[in-house]
Amino acid sequence: MRRRDFIKSVAGSAAAWPLNALAQRPTLPVVGFIRVGSPDASAGYVAAFRKGLAESGYVEGQNVTVEYHWLAGYDQPQTLVADLVRRQAAAIVIPGNTPLALAAKAATSTIPIIFGTGEDPVPLGLVASLAQPGGNATGINFFSGELVAKRLRLLHDLMPKAVRVAVLVNPTNVMVTSSTLRRVREAAPAIGLQIQILNASTIGEINAAFASFAKERPDALFVGPDSFFTSRRVQFVTLTIRDKIPAIYSDRDYVVVGGLMSYGTDIADMFRQVGIYTGSVLKGEKPANLPVLQSTKFEFVINLQTARELDIEVPSGLLSIADEVIE
Repeated sequence: MRRRDFIKSVAGSAAAWPLNALAQRPTLPVVGFIRVGSPDASAGYVAAFRKGLAESGYVEGQNVTVEYHWLAGYDQPQTLVADLVRRQAAAIVIPGNTPLALAAKAATSTIPIIFGTGEDPVPLGLVASLAQPGGNATGINFFSGELVAKRLRLLHDLMPKAVRVAVLVNPTNVMVTSSTLRRVREAAPAIGLQIQILNASTIGEINAAFASFAKERPDALFVGPDSFFTSRRVQFVTLTIRDKIPAIYSDRDYVVVGGLMSYGTDIADMFRQVGIYTGSVLKGEKPANLPVLQSTKFEFVINLQTARELDIEVPSGLLSIADEVIE
């Protein structure tokens, strides 16, 4: 080979090296993460999800790509899910949102779905059974619906003279709202409470619900479990303190920012468990063989500073059973 031809050959091969290396670089699996709310409102939950991923050996940008999709409401995200299905995402993750999990389940029977739901996923059709899900979906049941009666009882224990309780729910979160109202109506008469149902699914409607209290003021407020409501927790706290209305919520995030009290499962831990299951699926585990986990940690949290602002003296009996008291 002539020297000129040899140099040209070597130069051509060298120029191709980066392109060949790029072509051979493995593509990271893509996980679609869908949540109602905003990144800021869910920052702690996302951190918990990432912690669970890391416990399973996955770190974003290193061996997995997570696409975060933040939705304003509960409209079924057909276009979003269809795009994830078309691109053959490695998994679709929907923590804390039953309607969206059902929408994803209807859109694909092959791509793994990891959910977090406050309702029993078996009658919802998400899985065949808790022990053997049997399809492409599995996840965590965090018992939001089952705790409704307990929340009402705690509210009554705090305000034993209360008679009228406003129950605020999100009508667009159909299944969760239906379950909440059924349980409220079953539990309220047994403890002598009269229920006033209010609906809100937007920021303006939350404001309007509180404005209605000027005409018909309740003794206390029960805020139904809902991820949109959780994303608006600062708004709820501001309005309840302004109107001096004692309220109970479904998770501690409300109380941390100034809400009066909450009773529910550890939602951050649910996100962590969803992250762990996502890692298991990425390793090749089939959702059909991953039993639905059930939350076992429950938290009763009271904010004493807020109680003082509302001129409420918290009974010592409630303080003694609280898992956390915020001073």
